Amino acid sequence: MPRRLKLRCPICKKPVISTAPDFPFCSDRCREIDLGKWASGAYVIPSPVPDAEEAIRDSNPDDPEESS
Repeated sequence: MPRRLKLRCPICKKPVISTAPDFPFCSDRCREIDLGKWASGAYVIPSPVPDAEEAIRDSNPDDPEESS
């Protein structure tokens, strides 16, 4: 028997079936709320965290060990 996933609307958390016309949302209302969050900047993709070793190298450009 295939495993069924319990899909939920990312806005209101109501159950959603994958064949729903507004999938992955449960309704047009939730789809528009999500669009509004993107448009207002509420969703942010974080910038990558610099590696500590890379930050040290960048702060010491005259390091003779890196000349090799």
